[in-house]
Amino acid sequence: MDSNERLPETLTEAIRFFTDADVCLAFVAKLRWPNGVTCPRCAAPEPMFLSTRRLWKCRGCKKQFSVKVGTIFEDSPLGLDKWLPALWMVVNCKNGISSYEMARALGVTQKSAWFMNHRIRLAVQEGTFEPMSGEVEIDETFIGGKARNMHKAERERKITGTGGMGKTAVMGLLERHGSDGHSKVRAKVVPNVRRSTLRPEIQENVTEGSEVFTDALKSYADLSDAYTHAVIDHAECYAKGKVHTNGLENFWSLLKRSIKGTYVSVEPFHLFRYLDEQSFRFNTRKLSDGMRFLGAAVGIIGKRLTYDALTGKGEGQTT
Repeated sequence: MDSNERLPETLTEAIRFFTDADVCLAFVAKLRWPNGVTCPRCAAPEPMFLSTRRLWKCRGCKKQFSVKVGTIFEDSPLGLDKWLPALWMVVNCKNGISSYEMARALGVTQKSAWFMNHRIRLAVQEGTFEPMSGEVEIDETFIGGKARNMHKAERERKITGTGGMGKTAVMGLLERHGSDGHSKVRAKVVPNVRRSTLRPEIQENVTEGSEVFTDALKSYADLSDAYTHAVIDHAECYAKGKVHTNGLENFWSLLKRSIKGTYVSVEPFHLFRYLDEQSFRFNTRKLSDGMRFLGAAVGIIGKRLTYDALTGKGEGQTT
């Protein structure tokens, strides 16, 4: 986007802005090809624009292509006037937006809205990570329904023990005062919270020698050999000066509020997508709605998620 082009700042402005199909086309084309449109197949410059169909025809390979090719929008029959407001809502609604609410707002089916939501979660997924450093909080939580709210048959099938049994383990890392002065978080589904599982994740994501703060879980007991490790025992208190995991506890609260309050039920198979969504909103919380939307819009390029891959029928997603 050019510096003199004003982005919408509210949902109402975004809906009005993206009502015009030509505006939508120009916005995504400028995002994809800031230096001029090129063929996504052979990279030939200056293709012919077919205005009646809003397509381009490559002068080199002679193939036609739309602005959706090579993005999360590819093969979707829905227009950009639906997709761009949907993207705005997902990244700017603090507690997320359910597929039912999106379907009502956009006038699409619930199934289409559900698929759109997951494609957008892929767009905001961070592809590469720089190791965290400085002061880093590490914590874990469990995501899943409460036993008392389950049907008896469902409870007997899922709950076979105490504590986190029947729930999905999630590990979180939070770097305090990141490069922009604000904390950044990463969250990942893990098979369990044993030392053999958590230690490699910490080594991969946290620079050796950093200060790390954890609770008293025994899985963190041997971190002092590579990190400056401080422990807060929640049986005694929740903070001793800078020794605490309150930043991650805050993130867990936001995550669980969105899952329990907005999405109600999340299958473990899809949980990592919801983690990506909530992490993106948390890490961009200091941006305006317009800048957060633009940051998410950049992520639409070079990613694709098919329905078969989403539902486990295909080989997986491509990025």
